[in-house]
Amino acid sequence: MKNIISIFILAAFIAVACSTQKTNDVELVIDSRSDLGEGALWDYRTGELMWINITGKILNFYNPKTGNNKEMFTGQMIGTVVPTEAGKVLVALQNGIYMLEPETGTKSLIVDPEEDIASNRFNDGKCDPSGRFWAGTLSLNGGSGAAALYRLDSDSSVHTMVKNVSISNGIVWSNDYKKMYYIDTPTQKVMVYDYDNASGNISHPEVAVDVPSEIGSPDGMTIDADGNLWVALWGGSAVGCWNPETGKLLRKIEVPAKNVTSCAFGGDDLETLYITTARQSTTKEELEKFPHAGGVFKTNPGVKGVKAYYFDDI
Repeated sequence: MKNIISIFILAAFIAVACSTQKTNDVELVIDSRSDLGEGALWDYRTGELMWINITGKILNFYNPKTGNNKEMFTGQMIGTVVPTEAGKVLVALQNGIYMLEPETGTKSLIVDPEEDIASNRFNDGKCDPSGRFWAGTLSLNGGSGAAALYRLDSDSSVHTMVKNVSISNGIVWSNDYKKMYYIDTPTQKVMVYDYDNASGNISHPEVAVDVPSEIGSPDGMTIDADGNLWVALWGGSAVGCWNPETGKLLRKIEVPAKNVTSCAFGGDDLETLYITTARQSTTKEELEKFPHAGGVFKTNPGVKGVKAYYFDDI
């Protein structure tokens, strides 16, 4: 009986520890002090972390084995980047979606679905399991509902998927390819849609997670092998992990920067969580507290991520 009680107490302690853990060892990887670091994505073929400095108009390729971070000037504000099956990268710039050659920086416009809206720019995005590219926009004037989420197919056709968006941000798909999770930051919510992998259609939006405003606003997002969502918290100095089935906050990892912008699992085993941050909207006093804000950090939260999807350009 004593052993049974001990096992019960231990199990209860583990459950509580998992759901209330507030800190992990977080290490500074790149002291870039970017104005608006964003868009973390692990390219498992090259073993590199791709990430961006939006306002700096810089696309970065970081190799953790060599410690080298290659910077590439894009000429426009850059919202997100994804690798392609043919070995290039797709970038969503201020004025449209471009194909880019990572060795030379040469780029060519594919489409600009908002060519008549000069006050918008592209923001976050990723590829879905079938290799379609999803990216959304935001208003540079701070307009509410002035943006949208778009889907670019391999035939270069573009489709408006969600309208009346304010700040399009994190997007991921469930590991069974049946759900899509999406963030419009000012709503403080992670929405879940039924997702059809064959057609790319989405339907039946519902709230999966309500993010309390006192812990920050939801920004970039990734998913782990257990199906839990890891959400960067702008203004919250943390990354939160939520169970999208219950909406419950499971863990929160504190990050030494006020504005945490994106996260992605990487490394050979996909057990390293890379985290981007921003110096933007940070006071002098806050920068004294967080001198490395705008840098890229990493931690090992004890769970594995899933491989990123590539744009189907073959």
